[in-house]
Amino acid sequence: MAAGRVRVRREGAVRRLVLDDPGRLNALSDAMLADLAAALDGVAADAGARAVVISGAGRAFCAGHDLKEMSAARQAPDGGAAAFADLFGRCSAVMRRIRDMPQPVIAQVHGVAAAAGCQLVASCDMALAADTARFGVNGVNIGLFCSTPMVPLSRNLPRKHAFEMLVTGAFLDAGRARDLGLVNHVVPETALEAAASDLADTVARKLQVAVRIGKRLFYDQLERSEEEAYRLTSAAMVANMMEPDTAEGIAAFLEKRPPGWVREDED
Repeated sequence: MAAGRVRVRREGAVRRLVLDDPGRLNALSDAMLADLAAALDGVAADAGARAVVISGAGRAFCAGHDLKEMSAARQAPDGGAAAFADLFGRCSAVMRRIRDMPQPVIAQVHGVAAAAGCQLVASCDMALAADTARFGVNGVNIGLFCSTPMVPLSRNLPRKHAFEMLVTGAFLDAGRARDLGLVNHVVPETALEAAASDLADTVARKLQVAVRIGKRLFYDQLERSEEEAYRLTSAAMVANMMEPDTAEGIAAFLEKRPPGWVREDED
């Protein structure tokens, strides 16, 4: 399946979203953002989708916003202010959509992930990178501080390292990105797609009601005090324990057998 500049591929319970504008290094143009939003909405509503992988076609994962489009917008009577407000608002909504959708989302990164492309990586729940990948929020090099990419970046990296990236425009190599927490694992580029598939399939095999509860709570509790977080998560664990499939999982563990969950995605 395809949604314009985003190809959607089914792999059992996994959905692969491929940014497919390699001539522009998969820049987050107006069209790309619209297509990515549509693809994410479609997957979020797909009952058979249990995990998502986002990757890029061609030489790069994503080079950020389309600077040619942004330059053209400056020709408007208001200097582009309305267009820029719309662009950054829609981009922020796409990033939040990744967090809010029920399925875990994995970034599969090769080449460069720059500016809003790095924001996309930081917005995903997990990330795998090729050992040749590079990550940067380099807008400051052209006089545009990466303010919106800063939001997820500063929630992934220790603050001083995030700030250094933002004010110097320097790139991290894949190993450093892993060490600082921007990506989970680094693998040779030839093994990247298989590694992302393995991780996604591992997630897809878990009891989905538990995973969906867990993803929502993971982010909700981070924004609360410790006392509020415990109250919220304790209530969620009660609800989770009341699920029949959870009772089956516990019984299977005690009886030393696999749980009898049925995978609904193998159609």
